[in-house]
Amino acid sequence: MAMVAGLWQRARDYMKTKEFRDYVTSTHFWGPLANWGLPLAAIKDMNASPTIISGPMTTALIFYSMAFMRFAYRVQPRNLLLLACHSTNVVVQSVQVSRYLIHQYGGDAVGAAAASAAATAGLTQRPYGC
Repeated sequence: MAMVAGLWQRARDYMKTKEFRDYVTSTHFWGPLANWGLPLAAIKDMNASPTIISGPMTTALIFYSMAFMRFAYRVQPRNLLLLACHSTNVVVQSVQVSRYLIHQYGGDAVGAAAASAAATAGLTQRPYGC
């Protein structure tokens, strides 16, 4: 418990420094904070129907985030908050584009055919990933 209290005290002391105030009032903080809307919206849409996904737009967002991941790493000082935001966005948008491809190009039909083949063979159907 003393370790947590010490860590909390160090965090509070850091928040009182001019360096932290300068960071919070800079574009290195507010730009990435605003950018977090992209991956958060994609995470929210994961439970929605894949019919709402735009394949070209999702692909464009993947390439956009990949370009800004490189920028965030190469700029001095490195903007790790921006890097984390765009890394998350690449992963989430990749999941979305895979949902789009499965929906658009018959991944569900392949799954249904496999399920019917398993049923005729007398095998039990297992969910994906098991």
